[in-house]
Amino acid sequence: MSNPIWLYVLIGLAAGLLSGLFGIGGGIIIVPALIFLAGFTQLQANGTSLAALLAPVGILAVMTYYRNGNVDVKAAVFIAIALLVAAAFSAYFAQKLNPGYLRIAFGMFIIIMGCYTVYTGVSKL
Repeated sequence: MSNPIWLYVLIGLAAGLLSGLFGIGGGIIIVPALIFLAGFTQLQANGTSLAALLAPVGILAVMTYYRNGNVDVKAAVFIAIALLVAAAFSAYFAQKLNPGYLRIAFGMFIIIMGCYTVYTGVSKL
């Protein structure tokens, strides 16, 4: 990948800002940005996003939420364990899929989650 470093920095800043603000996974920003802005394949974007999120995964944001009493540590530990197992399985499975189907599935997931989020937000106004 011969993209300028500043592009990756901007993608990281956008993912970090939106993760801290909305509590979303950075991959929702990183994966599409790597595909559309940096020319990555779906699998390259998935792998790179996971690698980028592996260590920092919002540690400073988590600390801020924790200090304000907004982190359920027990829930987070069990989610993390389940996430570890499921991510390993699904990463293996993703390597076997046609990248076109994987991209369609990702897009459908984003659309469904977006519609649900807007619907529940409007219903609370």
